[in-house]
Amino acid sequence: MTSLLIIDDEEKMSGVLARMLSRDGYDVESTTSPGKGLEMLAAKTFDVLLCDLRMPELSGIDVLDRARRISPDTDFVVMTAYASVQTAVEAMKRGAIDYLIKPFPVDELKLLLKRIEETRSLKEENQRLREVIGQKFSIENMIATSKQMEDVLSRARRVAASNASVLLRGESGTGKEVLAKAIHNLSARANRTIVMVNCGAIPENLLESELFGHIKGSFTGAIENRKGMFETANGGTIFLDEIGEVPLHLQVKLLRVLQEGEIQRVGESTPQKVDVRIIAATNRNLEEEVARGQFRQDLYYRLNVIPIHLPPLRDRRDDIAPLIEHFLAKYSVRQGAKRLSPDAFNLLLKYDYPGNIRELENAIEHAVVLSERETIHVTDLPLQVQNFEWARDAGVSPTASTEAMHLDEIEKRCILSALEKTRYNHTRAAQHLGITRRTLGYRIQKYGLQDLVDENIKKLRESS
Repeated sequence: MTSLLIIDDEEKMSGVLARMLSRDGYDVESTTSPGKGLEMLAAKTFDVLLCDLRMPELSGIDVLDRARRISPDTDFVVMTAYASVQTAVEAMKRGAIDYLIKPFPVDELKLLLKRIEETRSLKEENQRLREVIGQKFSIENMIATSKQMEDVLSRARRVAASNASVLLRGESGTGKEVLAKAIHNLSARANRTIVMVNCGAIPENLLESELFGHIKGSFTGAIENRKGMFETANGGTIFLDEIGEVPLHLQVKLLRVLQEGEIQRVGESTPQKVDVRIIAATNRNLEEEVARGQFRQDLYYRLNVIPIHLPPLRDRRDDIAPLIEHFLAKYSVRQGAKRLSPDAFNLLLKYDYPGNIRELENAIEHAVVLSERETIHVTDLPLQVQNFEWARDAGVSPTASTEAMHLDEIEKRCILSALEKTRYNHTRAAQHLGITRRTLGYRIQKYGLQDLVDENIKKLRESS
């Protein structure tokens, strides 16, 4: 049942409307005093407030301004016998949903109330769908089996309802961009755009123009006025990834957005207001950057209102299995159904993922695309995953194995490590490495290790 509050200093008018609408099933209350009406609005939530424009105690515009602060979800309709474009426009500017010119047929009011009911119903349904979509987005894209990620998503859901700035911390590939989208989709800004900006991927000489826009002729090549990303995101959210890459002179302009809600296009002298929620992300230690003078302390504090740390995948191993299943299903849709062999699955569970979720997703896509069989085996996985256990046994970190060392060097170290652990028993060393004795002999020859192996065997014999 739609609830309606009528404020009109003409008692006859408010009383007649209240009785007629009550008969049609509306929950109606009325008063001739604007002050009393505002008290009633503060004590009870009404769907619609129907208010006369000209009253001796307070004008309808004054009532509108106060009512929006008291009950922002209440729809406001103005009644006036002094109709003019100016009064109508002023009321609509202040937030009125519509106006009626006295005297008006009651049927006209009923039609207006019907439209308001339909609009409110659509808004409520859209909000419900946004909440469902937002929850689905979080669950499907931020796999949260582990306690660590459940805590992260719980914090994200709580902060989504506010307009506070959020700073996402964590290694590259941990899902900061996906979490930023989830926060936006769970917020009241979900029906507006979210603009994604990788500050490290835009050349420094173009970054200011990309973020804040420019006017024609402001620099060579500026052949027309152009909106920046902050203007594009107006009313919504902007995600500033790799915020630590922003140069100091632009950090001042970012601070102005956060403090004043203003931007200024390149070449323009007059600032303009924007309403943008900022979510920033970094894998740098901004505290150290501040100490070195590479990042403004005041900007850091403005961005770091709500910090959220995303742990690396190696520290939340409970999430690896469901992530494997998620990405396997995702890429199997394109390539045909695939499944992992037990050995391949177990190896993926053990791997440390220096590239985090992004590396896991790439590994699954790699295996699904390259596997010619329905079952994905260890040999279908990327080489750094296949050789992970060898590298670990040789004392080589995953990061070093993929970035600093050639694969042949890793294999040599693994062979020597296996031989040393088995006192140079070739059969046992081959078993330890998961290869045949013949393959081990071939690789010893390939890498020129035979003399070193013979020397170590001789030392073992002499010492025994």
